Amino acid sequence: MADDQNKQKQKKGQINIELDENVAQGIYSNLAIINHSQSEFILDFVSIMPGVPKSKVKSRIILTPQHAKRLLRALNDNIQRFEKAHGKVKEQEQPTMPLNFGPTGEA
Repeated sequence: MADDQNKQKQKKGQINIELDENVAQGIYSNLAIINHSQSEFILDFVSIMPGVPKSKVKSRIILTPQHAKRLLRALNDNIQRFEKAHGKVKEQEQPTMPLNFGPTGEA
């Protein structure tokens, strides 16, 4: 009986997350465009190829400001752990490129 209660307590605090096979493949991005309104952050992920003057947004993630801040902390924590294990990530200066991203909007 105690085992059943322990299992129920464990299940209560757990989330079962499934990863679809297509989503597991991921989408390559070498540019992120971040916009925000009063109520949300919008992250657009783009893959820009050399010599190709046009590109499309490959994925868009919309977050609450609170979740965006949690994501920032999680990324920072993971980068610190990565650098501790593999050495400092070298940032290369990116050339300035004009982005024609259409009109900006507010929600």
